[in-house]
Amino acid sequence: MSATPLSTPPEIAPCQPADFATILAIVNESAVAYRGMIPADRWHEPYMPAAELQSEIDRGVRFHGCRLDGALVGVMGVQDVQDVTLIRHAYVRTALRSHGIGTALLAHLRQLTDRPILIGTWKAATWAIAFYRRHGFTLVGDAEYRPLLQRYWTVPDRQIEESVVLADDRWREPGAAPAPR
Repeated sequence: MSATPLSTPPEIAPCQPADFATILAIVNESAVAYRGMIPADRWHEPYMPAAELQSEIDRGVRFHGCRLDGALVGVMGVQDVQDVTLIRHAYVRTALRSHGIGTALLAHLRQLTDRPILIGTWKAATWAIAFYRRHGFTLVGDAEYRPLLQRYWTVPDRQIEESVVLADDRWREPGAAPAPR
């Protein structure tokens, strides 16, 4: 699916503490797409409670947002963990999907680091996997993804079973991927 161009150019900038409630609303509105797709034992309402969002921020996830006409309409987090950068919690207001907002956010975050970038998502989120693949990320192999999720993310084993990891070209460069622990 190709993006429909926006009538005004998006503004991408770091989110501020005052954006917390809007970030939470965007995440929970957009995450409804997972209902019925991910295992029922992984779905809950709200998808991300406020305390979980705050915990993610406290662990170093830095959210950047896309604003259209001053309104925050999409968010994507970035987190440096050990020797990689993780793209975390990428969500766009449902009504504005396929307008280039996710693409703009991803391009912005990619410019912020020279480290290899990894992205974890639900294996059932085929639309998300396709989005990242269109932007040059590749799925890591079955033997690699579990150790990566255990090393770089803090997620339960059940979520690991239902997830995939995608990597950018820097991850694929000789010597870029860290040795397994």
